[in-house]
Amino acid sequence: MEVIYLIFSYLIGAVPFAYIIIRIFKHTDIRKHGSGNPGATNAFRLSKPLGLLAFLCDTLKGFIPVYFAYNVNASDIFVISVISAVVLGHMFTVFLNFKGGKGVATGCGAFLAVNPVAVLVCLLVFAAVLAVSRYVSLSSICAVSALPVSLYVFKCSNEILIFSVVIAAFVIVKHSANIKRLFAGTESKI
Repeated sequence: MEVIYLIFSYLIGAVPFAYIIIRIFKHTDIRKHGSGNPGATNAFRLSKPLGLLAFLCDTLKGFIPVYFAYNVNASDIFVISVISAVVLGHMFTVFLNFKGGKGVATGCGAFLAVNPVAVLVCLLVFAAVLAVSRYVSLSSICAVSALPVSLYVFKCSNEILIFSVVIAAFVIVKHSANIKRLFAGTESKI
């Protein structure tokens, strides 16, 4: 049963909402615009309302499977497995030849199910950095970097805390092209 739930979690995470939303409402392939990434930030570049819708859908697809796993008193290892499945589904979606988004919104939803207060702190970090810098990528990197600290402060289990460091590092690695553009001064502002 757990294996079926993990497969289900991957497939939920793999639904490329930004791609679908832009295809339906803008009649174009999101991967041919902006950064070429099929995620919520790139959707936001094409349309603020559609980008917000994509962000909400990506957040929900992270939240729902983790919420149910976490609230049926599953072990922390199983919850970590569900978070991994849903975030990896988003990053490496089977529906777009394993080329997906960067996992920020989906990871946000996944950890929201585990510790909403810690995620709220990360969202505040995101908003503050965005207000000052106008770079979504930098804001995302700062927010995900704040996640392990925030989870520690708000008393998350050691297993989930350690895993948050791994997932934060993975999301930052997915932003490597953005980091290069930030240093080169060529990164797009919102």
